[in-house]
Amino acid sequence: MFVSSQSLIALPRVLLSSLITLRMASTICHNSTAAEDPGTAFNLLLSCPSGLPPSRVSVDFGRSFDRIPHPDAILESSIKEIWDQRLLKNPSLYNGTKFRYGGFSLSNSRTVRADYSICLHLGLTDYRTFVGTNLNPLWEKFLVSSDDDTVKCQHMANPLGNGAIVETSDKKILVLQRSHNVGEFPGYYVFPGGHSEPQEIGISSHLTNTDSSGQAALNDAVSKEMFDGIVREVVEEIGVPANSLTEPEFIGVSQRAVNVRPTAFFFVRCNLDSTKIHELYSKAQDGYESTQLFAVQMEELERMALRMPGCHCGGFALYKSMTNI
Repeated sequence: MFVSSQSLIALPRVLLSSLITLRMASTICHNSTAAEDPGTAFNLLLSCPSGLPPSRVSVDFGRSFDRIPHPDAILESSIKEIWDQRLLKNPSLYNGTKFRYGGFSLSNSRTVRADYSICLHLGLTDYRTFVGTNLNPLWEKFLVSSDDDTVKCQHMANPLGNGAIVETSDKKILVLQRSHNVGEFPGYYVFPGGHSEPQEIGISSHLTNTDSSGQAALNDAVSKEMFDGIVREVVEEIGVPANSLTEPEFIGVSQRAVNVRPTAFFFVRCNLDSTKIHELYSKAQDGYESTQLFAVQMEELERMALRMPGCHCGGFALYKSMTNI
């Protein structure tokens, strides 16, 4: 069930009220600066404004959600060429395994209810394929003409990133400014985040001959890593201790229009105030990825969102939908 933002006004009142807690958009959403900077345009693939705890987010992990090679052999071979070019410039690049976003479904119910759950469909991909498809200068040629995003992006690596909207005890939101040494969007504002990592739970490839109980345990482990991964990113990038953070709430998936890169977003509260967090940030493990930490209120966050990559601009839109319900 996919509902475009434009079609909501045409729905019967009863059905419309049931959709308040679950919005799935399939139309590109552009902010006011997208014309000058296309990198800020985004698409909301899934919005859960009420925020979902781990108990209401499951995962279906399997080979069926892996990338499908493109039938054009020349285009497909460009993946290796792009990667080899990157390696020549930066021999330290590491081809790490990532979870691939393959869509989602409603679980435990065929209708949208207040207690709905989401099942994320995840496969495996790697950084090399991400560089060779999503970041390929010919990336648009990998896309299939379809209104279904999973079909449209079936030839893309589409590693699922993660991002956290972190609210401090003095009700401010944490934003980082990316350093000029990073590969994508140097100098832009972003929320803390990165990727959940298959290797954190011992996954390097798909298992064969897994029985139903083994598959269920694997799905549970991947689902847990979705939430553990975002806590780990916040701790490493901001420097706050894990025990200062509440359990993350899943609020949706955004997609950068350029390169169709997907990112899952979570809302997290921190029991420290912004002054203390600034002190901890100076010692953050991954602080080299950013140059500055900001703790801002909504008005300033609105301004910063104009200079965010599309996937993070979409994360801001997901956060705003939380504050409006």
